[in-house]
Amino acid sequence: MKLKSVRTRFTLWYTAALAAIILMFSSGTYLFVAASFKGYTDRQLGQHAATIEKALRYDPKEVRELIAYGSSGIFRVMDGDTPLAATGSWREAGLDGFPASGETDPPRSWNAANGRHYRLQSIVVSMPGHRYRITVAVDEGPIRQLLNLLATIKIIGIPAAIALALIGGYFLAGRVLAPVNAITAKAREITAERLAERLPVENPDDEFGRLADVFNQTFARLEDSFERMRRFTADASHELRTPLTAIRSVGEVGLQRDQDAGTCRETIASMLEEADRLTRLVDSLKTLSSADSGAISVQREPTDLNVLAADVIDCLQVLAEEKGQELILDADEIVVAAVDPATIRQALINLVDNAVKYTPPEGRIRVVVKRATAGTAVLEVADNGPGIPKEHLAKIFDRFYRVDKGRSRDMGGVGLGLAITRWAVEINGGRIEVESEEGEGSTFRIILPA
Repeated sequence: MKLKSVRTRFTLWYTAALAAIILMFSSGTYLFVAASFKGYTDRQLGQHAATIEKALRYDPKEVRELIAYGSSGIFRVMDGDTPLAATGSWREAGLDGFPASGETDPPRSWNAANGRHYRLQSIVVSMPGHRYRITVAVDEGPIRQLLNLLATIKIIGIPAAIALALIGGYFLAGRVLAPVNAITAKAREITAERLAERLPVENPDDEFGRLADVFNQTFARLEDSFERMRRFTADASHELRTPLTAIRSVGEVGLQRDQDAGTCRETIASMLEEADRLTRLVDSLKTLSSADSGAISVQREPTDLNVLAADVIDCLQVLAEEKGQELILDADEIVVAAVDPATIRQALINLVDNAVKYTPPEGRIRVVVKRATAGTAVLEVADNGPGIPKEHLAKIFDRFYRVDKGRSRDMGGVGLGLAITRWAVEINGGRIEVESEEGEGSTFRIILPA
C-alpha cells in the first residue's frame, strides 16, 4: 500500500532505521557479553586444571589438600577407572554422570542431575604407572542468570524504544515538515490577484528556506509578467482606441455636412492615414505577440553588416531628404556577423526611423559599422537631435513607453519600435545600449556576435 503522507513515510523510515540499529546493537552486545563470560569461564577451568595437574605431578596426595582448601573449584580426579579424589560439591551436583571421553576434552556445557548447568573440562595426565583424568567444573548458573536478565531487559526495552522512536519520529517529522505545511497553506492563498504576497521563510539557509525563496522569486517574476501583461493590454487598448476614434470622428463629421469632391478626398485621406497608423500598430502587436510565444524562428547566418546598413539607408534616405537631414554610412572595413538578416534589418530600420523622426531639420544622422573586438561586431546609429533625459533611458525599451507622448503620437509612433528592436537584437544573441545627453543627441549601439 502506498502511503500518501510524507510525514508517515518519514516516521516509518526513521523508526525502521532506528529499530535496525537497536537490534544490531543489542544482538551484538548480548553475543559479546556471552562470549566474554564463556571465555572467562574457560580460563577458570584451565587454571583449575593446571593447578590440579601440578599437584598430581608433585604428589598425588596433594590433591586431597586442594579439596580441603577449596582453591580449585569443583573437580574430580580418576586414576584409571578408580576415583582418586572428588570435591563434595561434585557429588552433590551429581556430576559423576558426565560423559568424558578417553582423551582430553575441550570445555563444554552440561546439564547435571540436579538440574543446574555446569561447564566442564577434562584433561588426561600420564605418569609412570598411572593415567590420571582430571575433570573440573564451574557452575554456569550465575552467568546464565545474568544473560537471561540481559535478554529480558532487551526483550522489554527494545519494543519500548521502538515505540518511543515511533512517537518521537512522528513528532519530529511534524516539526521538520512544519515549514512545508506553512508554505502549502500560504501558496493556496496566492492567486492572480494576490501575486504580491510571498511565502514565509523561517530559515533562508536551510533546504526549505531555499525552496521558499525560489518560489518567491518565481512569484515575483509572475507578478512582473502579469503586471506587464495588464499594462500592455491597457496600453494596447488605448492605442487602438485612438485611431478608431479618429476614424469614427472624421467619418461622422464628413456625413454631417455637404462636401465637395476635394473635401471628401481630404476626409478619406485622413481616414486612410489613421487606418495606416492602426495597421502599423496591429502589425507591431502581432510581432511582439509572436516573439513572446516563441513562434518566430530565426536563421542565423554570416551576414555582411555593411551591405545590410547600406540597404537600410537607401530605404530611409527619402525620409531624411524630406527634412533636409544628412544620413550617412560610416564603414571602413567588411564586418560579418552571425545573425538573422531580416530581424536585424528591422531593428536597424526602427533605430534609423526614430533618428529621422526626432532629429530636427538640417540635422545629421550617422550609421556606423565596426568591429569592436575579435568576437563582436557593432552597429551604431548616432544623431544630433534633442537627446533623451536620463530619467527615461532605463524605460525607453518598454512597450508603449514614450519620452514625449504627445509629440510621439503626432509623429505616428506607438511606442513599440524600440521594444521590437531590443527583441530582434537579443534573439540574435546580441545586446543593445544607448548613450544620450539632453540637447546633445543620442547614440544607439547594437552589439552582435561577429
